[in-house]
This record gives sequence, structure tokens and C-alpha cells, in this order.
Amino acid sequence: MLENCPRQSLKAEGLSLSRIVAGMWRMADWKMSVNQRADFIAQCLDLGVSSFDHADIYGDYTVEALFGEVLAREPGWRHRMELVSKCGIKLISKNRPAHRSHGYDTSRAHIIASAEQSLRNLQTDYLDLLLIHRPDPLMDFAEVAQAFTELQQAGKVRHFGVSNFSTAQFNALNQFFPLVTNQIELSPLHLQPMFDGSLDAMQAQGVSPMLWSALAGGRLFGNEARPALRKVLGQLEGQYKMSEAGIVYAWLMQLPCKPLPLTGSSRIAAVAEAVQACHLQLPREQWFEVLQAARGREVD
Repeated sequence: MLENCPRQSLKAEGLSLSRIVAGMWRMADWKMSVNQRADFIAQCLDLGVSSFDHADIYGDYTVEALFGEVLAREPGWRHRMELVSKCGIKLISKNRPAHRSHGYDTSRAHIIASAEQSLRNLQTDYLDLLLIHRPDPLMDFAEVAQAFTELQQAGKVRHFGVSNFSTAQFNALNQFFPLVTNQIELSPLHLQPMFDGSLDAMQAQGVSPMLWSALAGGRLFGNEARPALRKVLGQLEGQYKMSEAGIVYAWLMQLPCKPLPLTGSSRIAAVAEAVQACHLQLPREQWFEVLQAARGREVD
């Protein structure tokens, strides 16, 4: 019998997310009916995967509304879940005719307007967590902090973080307003945060990062993966009776900064594999076998 997904407290009083976060990035591509979307969300909740990751731009500004359609039909589910969204990227889109160019906007007015639009789309009164999607060269930290403060005091957003920020960028904004997470890319095909001090800095501050593209968008199981890595994952798959994807999730979650990986699949079986991985602790020797195979060389 599959154990439920455990929870992870973030660096904020009263905020915890499911250790596995259901990523909604591709929901518009799943071509699901509202009933199918409801079934998927219900099955995630049954697994203990209660946190759902959004961004205003996902699905060309449509995904939040697709999710909100389900919440409007099942309002009782809201208290069982945590909703995460992001803002700050502006795309040229028929759904945003006022946008004249592709760029970033972290002005107070845009952050507040984006958050309020996300609330309308998701058909909810509040977001559990709002992230600045990308670092903006024109970001005024005091102005961002002002927007965060106004949204928090109005009860519209409970906690704040960032996405794709460097350690220096995170620390700079964190001086103006307390941030609870940084959502970053990390996988066996993208190991830079493991060696550039990013994960070390978050561990030192008690910040658990969220991880996007933990499986490298599926490339991990294609021609881009090193044969040695596939061999090691295959051996561990046989030993632990867990999918290669599950082994990777377990490997990432073993990092002492306690990261929260995002899934990106419409298959509930794939979400269940990630949940199963929460309960596997690899011996240190095997953990390093995966690392060395991923890098293509032994550690120094």
C-alpha cells in the first residue's frame, strides 16, 4: 500500500507544502475535460499531494482558469490544498492585448494586478504562496516589498518567494521582505546549483527550495542522458522496485536543504511514483554513484 506524501515546512510560521508539488505548467496541453481535471486533482489530494504550482503565464494565461473551473465546482477542496502562483513575466499574447513586448515587470502595480487576476482565475480568496517568476534587472526591492506587504495585509497572499533567483538576488530581496523559498531548476542533467553555493546558502538560511524540471523535462530518459547514468538508475530501479523517475526524485530529496520537487505529468501514476520516492533513503555510496554517473566523472 502506497504511503501518503509527507509535508515540508517552509521558512515561515504556519506554511507547509506537500513534499511533492503538482506542477500545473502543462495543464492546457493535457486537453482534459473539467471532469478529468477534477479527477486528477482529487487523486492528487488522496495521495497527500496537496500543493499545486501555477504561474499567471502558464498555458498562454489559461491554466489558472482551467484549475479554477474545478475549484468553482468543488469549493470544499480549497481548504485541503495550497495554491502557489508566480508573476513578473509579460508575454505577448492575445489573452493580454495590452502587452506590447516580451519582458519582465516587477512594479508594485503589476505584482498586485497579477495576484488579483490569479485570484479571479483560480476562483479563490487567497494564494498560499506567490513567487516572482524571474529576476528583473529593473526590480526595485523596496517597491516589491511594498506590493508584498499590501497583498499580505489585505489577506490576498499569505507568503512570498522567488523563482530562478541567484543567491545574491535572493539575499538582496530577502533583506526587504522575508522570502520562504526559491524555485530553481535542478536535475541530474542540471547540477549547477549543487556546486555554485545556491543549495548551501538555502540550507544555511533554513530555506527549502522548490525544484522545477527535476526529470529534465523527460530528457533524462532520452539520448541526452549519459549511458552510465541510465545504467546506475536501472540497477537501483531493480533493487528498490521503484521507477527510474522515482529513484531520481528520492536522490534529489535526500539533499539536506530539503527540496520540494515539482511533477509535470498528467498521469496520476507518475505523481504516485514521486510520492513513493519520499520514503526511500539511498545509502551514501549509491547516492554518489548517481552523482558521478550524472557528471561523467568521479568526485575530486
